[in-house]
Amino acid sequence: QVQLVDSGGGLVQAGGSLRLSCVASGRTFSPYAMAWFRQAPGKGREFVAGITWSGGRTYYADSVEGRFTISRNNAKTTVFLQMGSLKPEDTAIYYCASRISSAVQYPKGNYDYWGQGTQVTVSS
Repeated sequence: QVQLVDSGGGLVQAGGSLRLSCVASGRTFSPYAMAWFRQAPGKGREFVAGITWSGGRTYYADSVEGRFTISRNNAKTTVFLQMGSLKPEDTAIYYCASRISSAVQYPKGNYDYWGQGTQVTVSS
């Protein structure tokens, strides 16, 4: 079992920045990839960014490419999502997720553990 606690959301003006964090505990010695998803009101949960177990490869949705950066610490217990040039359409609940594999995949159904979510609101 892996427990994930995500934090760092808030209210920010368009063009601003936020940094989300996700702390993993429990069975963290197994190789696992991490990702961030988001869900806006009335929409499905979508992939935002992912990072491999080693941290050597990262993946981004087209909508955030060049504005968001995902990273993880050397102990591989914390994952960050640095969000910049925020837009009102980035408003959503952001969830971190992990899967018991070193590789990132895009479908949300391929993730085994989820954080509780953190609200990000971008005002225009």
